[in-house]
Amino acid sequence: MALAADATNPSAITRIYETKGRPRFNPLICHMADLAMAERYALFDPLSRKLAERFWPGPLTLVLPLKSGCGIHALATAGLETVGVRVPKGFAGDLIRLLNRPLAAPSANTSGRISPTSAQHVADDLGEKLTLILDGGSADVGVESTIVKVEGECIRLLRPGGIAAEEIERLLGRPIERPAAPSPTIEAPGMLASHYAPNAAVRLDATAAEPGEVLIRFGGRPVAGADAAAAVFELSETGDLAEAASNLFDMLHAADAVSAGRIAIAPIPEQGLGEAINDRLARAAAPRDQ
Repeated sequence: MALAADATNPSAITRIYETKGRPRFNPLICHMADLAMAERYALFDPLSRKLAERFWPGPLTLVLPLKSGCGIHALATAGLETVGVRVPKGFAGDLIRLLNRPLAAPSANTSGRISPTSAQHVADDLGEKLTLILDGGSADVGVESTIVKVEGECIRLLRPGGIAAEEIERLLGRPIERPAAPSPTIEAPGMLASHYAPNAAVRLDATAAEPGEVLIRFGGRPVAGADAAAAVFELSETGDLAEAASNLFDMLHAADAVSAGRIAIAPIPEQGLGEAINDRLARAAAPRDQ
């Protein structure tokens, strides 16, 4: 679920930042109808082109050098000389093709808070600030796009997401470089230390629930103290990471609505889409003053 604005129109882009309360140093992803359209605005190296041909349309964002004079406004890129480019599926792609303009489109939520996966989430959060919400149904993947940047022969993972890093590594036949620590440089969305946060405090890798906490489990595994939890939610009874990724933000919204003040989350495996899930949870649990 996204707020969308013409990526060449500074007034429209400004409305996104104002509506979300988003810091203007945090760039926006620019969405294209297809690879041919993306080539009008960004420069593709061979590895990035191979990724685009395999995973577009879909949840992959490529950070690429801007073409000189392409028309994407500096507000959308936060003044960077690169742009995050993605080709979405379905209605969004059709709309971009009809408008024949790239759409800058971050998630439709207050900056730093839980990402929306339904039109109702958007209405609950930003409804008073919006004149129109298009309901295209619930999000299929749940977590946002994977963001990568190719630099020479190096492929850097800027944000894990809906395409597992292992899939990219298999396609390109080389490893993805993951940051050893959070980067102080914001090159793409989703890199702020505190992000995706509910109102309640979040406690990760919980092997036991404390009385009155909301508990989010994974894989149907029993968790000590669950009987005394304020509520219990299950990301995936069967341990399916794709299902868990799809349910993640819905579960965080539901857990936060219990108003227990604290959410405990059981351990999630790190492989596959678990990397994206754990990335979102780590940022949701980070100190809010960052």
